[in-house]
Amino acid sequence: MSLGVVMLVHDALHRAEQLARHWSINGCPVVLHVDTRVAQSDYDQFEQSLSDLENVRFCKRHRCEWGTWSLVAASQSASELMLESFPDVRHVMLVSGSCLPLRPVAEMVSYLDARPQTNFIESAATEDVPWTVGGLDKERFTLRFPFSWRRHRRLFDRYVRLQRRLGFKRKIPSGIVPHLGSQWWCLTRQTLSAILQDPDRAVYDRYFRRVWIPDESYYQTLVRRYSTNIESRSLTLSKFDFQGKPHIFYDDHLQLLRRSDCFVARKVWTHASKLYASFLSDELNVATEAEPNPGKIDRIFAKAVEQRTKGRPGLVMQSRFPNEGWENGTTTSPYTIFEGFADLFEDFEAWLQRTVGGRVHGHLYAKDQAHFAGNEPVCFGALSNAAKLRDYNPQAFLTNLIWNTKGEHQCFQFGPRDNQAISWTVAKDPKAQINVISGAWAVPLFHSNQNFLDIRRKAARLQRIENEHIGALRSDFARARVRIWTLAEFVLNPMEPLQEVIDEIAPRHSTRLTEAPKMVALGGFGQFLQNLKNQGMHPYLMGDFPAGHDPVAAPHPHSKPYLVK
Repeated sequence: MSLGVVMLVHDALHRAEQLARHWSINGCPVVLHVDTRVAQSDYDQFEQSLSDLENVRFCKRHRCEWGTWSLVAASQSASELMLESFPDVRHVMLVSGSCLPLRPVAEMVSYLDARPQTNFIESAATEDVPWTVGGLDKERFTLRFPFSWRRHRRLFDRYVRLQRRLGFKRKIPSGIVPHLGSQWWCLTRQTLSAILQDPDRAVYDRYFRRVWIPDESYYQTLVRRYSTNIESRSLTLSKFDFQGKPHIFYDDHLQLLRRSDCFVARKVWTHASKLYASFLSDELNVATEAEPNPGKIDRIFAKAVEQRTKGRPGLVMQSRFPNEGWENGTTTSPYTIFEGFADLFEDFEAWLQRTVGGRVHGHLYAKDQAHFAGNEPVCFGALSNAAKLRDYNPQAFLTNLIWNTKGEHQCFQFGPRDNQAISWTVAKDPKAQINVISGAWAVPLFHSNQNFLDIRRKAARLQRIENEHIGALRSDFARARVRIWTLAEFVLNPMEPLQEVIDEIAPRHSTRLTEAPKMVALGGFGQFLQNLKNQGMHPYLMGDFPAGHDPVAAPHPHSKPYLVK
């Protein structure tokens, strides 16, 4: 009799009975602590079901709550009864009612017999652990936590802020250095009795009563005071997600748990009947003599965390919404935005459709509606062209459009007249290819038959909007592929930038452009800009258009034929 088991139980009493019986009939005495929240009638029935086992005891009951001292008090009561009732026990292991043995108990006993003076408990200094979740590492030892984090969250947070504001710090008892680790340990009788029988125990207990999550620091700290023979690891396999919540093992984790070579696994689902039947059966349990190695399955858990927190690019699942930055990329595929092209060229969308063969939309973020290709009212994924639905979440509209049209390159128009809610979204999206002819929005104003005062007012507003958008595209946070030309430089040589854009959209199928889309008439445009200046507006985004000198596009050089002899 070298191993005793202390089991904390608060629900699923039928599984706890099954586990306690398994430990007991394999020669390990068991002391059970049952939460006082379990009804007395259920407790009496549970106690009666194990009355035939001579090496099973029930200790004083406490009302346990996560993150509070009550869990330490429960383990203390059970451990004291274990040491008192079973003097032959050399190691005491703390488990819960959902901890399932993965290897034969006899093999674990042999493993501990070969290490009679070794304490297995994860114990690391606060500055050495990166896994504390909740924003409290050193502060959990220097502040007071009288309120339950789960039941009185608001009081808990306010009291923490008050202590920080006042600069309050508790004094750590002399002789101890705070350590953290898993609450599932296996200690030698000598070490555990030294902790429970220390003359200064009342001082330590009083201090740890107001420590945040004391069951992860009480034994982990005091074991350093009474023993130097410590292996800072737990014999219990327990995995946590990025939020600090334990992973739950189900029936389909059977082979995964077998590969871990660990002695005990936590936390096993109550209804995982296949797991309980497999690991609690003596016929199926085969001794491996292998060293416990949870690292064998760490890669799988890391992949699960990555899928939960990042997932596939451009696909936002419920657990990551609406936290900005949790998505694995805003969109799933490359797409191209054209700004100013439809203002400068006649029927630009149809020309682009013929040239690249992709899906070319109009202004998806126009004020009146989303102008899908072919003026369709609904696009793939049941995306409506209604502006009200689109503007409810403009970023999600773009994400859904690109996701639902995977395998097909999407192109759409954008400009200062459109809803600017996606300006920073596309600027930070590495999948975006953004081509801007700055100041091209002035061309429709030039051709409009409006009062010049109204034109000036609209021009000033559109220039301000586009300038802010270009600022986003040029910021340090921008990750999109951005090309920006002023209107003046673009109209002088349109073929070269158009060829560059076409090559990027369809690199495998692109050929040399033989003709550009038809450019709108710009005769008198320089004087138009001068008139805006005369009215007190400075149109700086268009580039240099001297008054009276209208821009003339450079002729496209045609290659000369040559003769091969």
